[in-house]
Amino acid sequence: MSTSYDITQDKWERFTFSREGRVLTAAITSDHPVNGVDEQMHTELALVFNCLQRDSESDIIILTAKGRAFCAGGDFDWFEEQINHPERFRAIGWDAKQIVTTLLNMEKPILCRMNGAAAGLGATIALLCDIIIADETAKIGDPHVKVGLVAGDGGALIWPQLIGFAKAKELLMTGDLLTAKEAERIGLINYAVPAAELDAKVAELVAKLQANPKWAVRWTKTTANIPLRALAAQLMDASIGWESVSNYLGDRREAVAAFKEKRAPKLTGE
Repeated sequence: MSTSYDITQDKWERFTFSREGRVLTAAITSDHPVNGVDEQMHTELALVFNCLQRDSESDIIILTAKGRAFCAGGDFDWFEEQINHPERFRAIGWDAKQIVTTLLNMEKPILCRMNGAAAGLGATIALLCDIIIADETAKIGDPHVKVGLVAGDGGALIWPQLIGFAKAKELLMTGDLLTAKEAERIGLINYAVPAAELDAKVAELVAKLQANPKWAVRWTKTTANIPLRALAAQLMDASIGWESVSNYLGDRREAVAAFKEKRAPKLTGE
């Protein structure tokens, strides 16, 4: 069986790819103004990290996005479909776990070039990368609770590991967004730089990785991720389960409706 595989030869609707030597850039690419996650993007996110690992022409991955945002979380039209047809939410549970586990299982170093806002699942994906470099004007947060959902798709897993439980629980329960500068200050991300310097900073870090023996770098990353992979195995079934339950609640429906209607939600506690 051939070990050669080129990810760029597959058909992708929500990703575009480019190469520079052994560095592969994967860019989230959609018609949504802030790269909101719809069903197609969610499906491709569950597949892409395995395919990036298998790609035989790359050693380092840069994950970024086209447009003004990195990924601002779930698309509200898709939210409404999930509320009206809860079985559709239930059906994506396996893929939701795959997004987290396949990203953590990657051996290749993956750098997040966070070109704009990262929220909800978008923030989880950014934070599960190995090194996160953000445009200093970008914001990052996990506002699942603001749309009536449990932060079950990886936020409750990764935020406490990066900034401690007290601050992570505050941010997850309030849904507040941070500026990239504040995220850098508290250790949530690695670097927040001016937009004009974003590519140079990414290139600097790529060069540092390339200057070291490939397998030493790759397996050091793999070893460092062992506790995160173990934690994902412990948490993700319950996390996705509780998130699925929250999709049935009345306040979930009201929170989404209020957001779309640009008004304050009338929450009942149900």
